[in-house]
Order: sequence, then structure tokens, then C-alpha cells
Amino acid sequence: MTFKEIVGRINDEIDYIRERDPAARSSIEILLTYSGLHAVMIYRLAHRLYIHRYKTAARALSQFGRLITGIEIHPGAKIGKRLFIDHGAGVVIGETAEIGDDCLLYQGVTLGGTGKGKGKRHPTLGNNVMVGCGAKVLGPFKVGDNAKIAANAVVLEEIPANATAVGVPARVVRRNGVRISQDLDQIHIPDPVSQELCRQRAKIEELERKIENIRKEKENEHESV
Repeated sequence: MTFKEIVGRINDEIDYIRERDPAARSSIEILLTYSGLHAVMIYRLAHRLYIHRYKTAARALSQFGRLITGIEIHPGAKIGKRLFIDHGAGVVIGETAEIGDDCLLYQGVTLGGTGKGKGKRHPTLGNNVMVGCGAKVLGPFKVGDNAKIAANAVVLEEIPANATAVGVPARVVRRNGVRISQDLDQIHIPDPVSQELCRQRAKIEELERKIENIRKEKENEHESV
């Protein structure tokens, strides 16, 4: 890839970010302040080193990118055009992960594996896939084109194209615009941790009421003596 092609690729990604992010005011602002863009730029350099078998140098460069951006992209991953990592803190993309064109990842996303086996261990995202903040996509399966994965979902199996998946473990709730079950966005998702905390809080409040009733009974007994 020539220098002119590299500049053209960066400009293409900046234009895509301006289209997708209403907070972006100018190209120079994106170039100077968007850590997601910085991480992708560093990845592309590291990936070129990696495919030319300078793997130690590639890993060193990717770790430098992680240090300054908080985003870890293994140089062995395969990433298409116009990847937008929004905010980006805590994003992890594994060695055998593949990402198509025009994808959007929010902060805290993990494209990870589920074991120590060799070969393909990480997921493949099709084109125009959105993965919400905190979502985990774990395993060597495909997420189809135009799929949407809600925030905090844990995806452990293939998601078809044009589908929306939510929950832990994730389930498909909409496909090709047709609702399969109750549809949710990346915010309004049942959180099993919060639900359990609410149940425990209710139990604590019930115990507190019982203790208070016992205390009052004891006080009444002492007054009647």
C-alpha cells in the first residue's frame, strides 16, 4: 500500500466517523482526538508488519497502541474498511477475529475466544454490524451482515444477517424487521446482576422489618412488666 493509499484510507475512515457520530464537528478534531481512529491506524501499520512476518515488532506496536488508546487489537486480526470504534475504552479484538466493512463497536466490546485451541478462535463480523457497549462475542462463529448486538449481550453462537440479538446468553429478537420476541434496544435490556441485587435488597428490607417488629415486641414486654 502506497503512502497516497494510506492517506486515502484514513480520509475514508474520518468521513465515515463524521457520518456516524453527531458529536464530530470537523475532520481535524477526529484526527486529533478520536482514540478509536488512532487505534485502527496503529493496527493497520502493525498488521502490515504481522503479515510480513515481523511478528514481534507487530505485537510491540500493537501494545503501544493499547497503552495510548486503551484499545487492544491483535495485529493478526483482519479488519475491513471504515471500522468506527466509538469512545473505545476497553475494546479487545482477538488474533483470529475478522471484521467486515462499515462496522461500529462501542466501548467495552470484546471479540474473544473461548479456549486455548489453535486455529480460528475468534468471531467473524460481517459488513455493517453494530456491537453495543460492553457486549462480548466469544467463539469462532459468524455474525451476519447488518446484525445488531445490544449492550452487555454475551453472544456464544452464530447470529444471522439482519438480526438483533440481546441478553445473556444472547438470543435473536428481531430478524429482517420482523419481531421474533420482545425487542429491546442496547439500553433497555434485562440485567441479571441488577435483578439479583434487587431480589437481595428486597430480602434485606424484609429482614429489617422483622427485626424492627421483634424489637418493638421486646420493648412492649419490658414496659408491661
